[in-house]
Amino acid sequence: MPPAPTHVAIIMDGNGRWAASRGLPRAAGHRKGADAVRAAVRGAGIQGVRYLTLYAFSSENWNRPADEVMDLMGLLRTYLSREIKSLHKEGVRLRIIGRRDRLAADINKMIDDAEHMTRDNDRLTLVIALSYGSRDEIVRAARALATAVVEGRESLENLNEERFAQELSTHDIPDPDLIIRTSGEQRLSNFLLWQAAYSEFLFMDIYWPDFDENTFAEAVSAYHGRDRRFGARP
Repeated sequence: MPPAPTHVAIIMDGNGRWAASRGLPRAAGHRKGADAVRAAVRGAGIQGVRYLTLYAFSSENWNRPADEVMDLMGLLRTYLSREIKSLHKEGVRLRIIGRRDRLAADINKMIDDAEHMTRDNDRLTLVIALSYGSRDEIVRAARALATAVVEGRESLENLNEERFAQELSTHDIPDPDLIIRTSGEQRLSNFLLWQAAYSEFLFMDIYWPDFDENTFAEAVSAYHGRDRRFGARP
């Protein structure tokens, strides 16, 4: 059996369309999508994946209707309050990346508590991209390094790709080997743009609420069929 991808990242797309196809409100799709998150975590564990990153809420998602944003934040609160003890018991470490300054104070407190509780777990690292936008992440990293150079804390000659990556929110996480997007759409939508330079992509024609452990296994099987050369000649 070929080795599993170390890091799988998923753009969880299609909650709204899943609900619409069943004559249900969008909120029902988001709630069903939370079940798929649990299935994805289980699937990652079964396949031996060490890092799983889920694109839960983008920086652009703040522009959605206020009631939908409220529903999503409520779902996040429910997830953090109900799932963390289970994740901790299963040896899962939780990491949140994204702009926390836009989140409510109580959500930030729940995130801090969850990350602290699970910080020593090493079976699987679950990274949730929340209020996250890759362009913003890159700009903030560039601004931090530029400020360090101006203030004399950093030498311009020492700046390279490795040093730049250290300023990203994923500085202690390996780049994704495989990026999956559900719903059939074929774009990254401002997700891990720097980190995805040599990732394999898999666009799946199912809505996110229908994603399960078998789907995860199919994705890993497809990944095993790829020839990763990282720019080298065959």
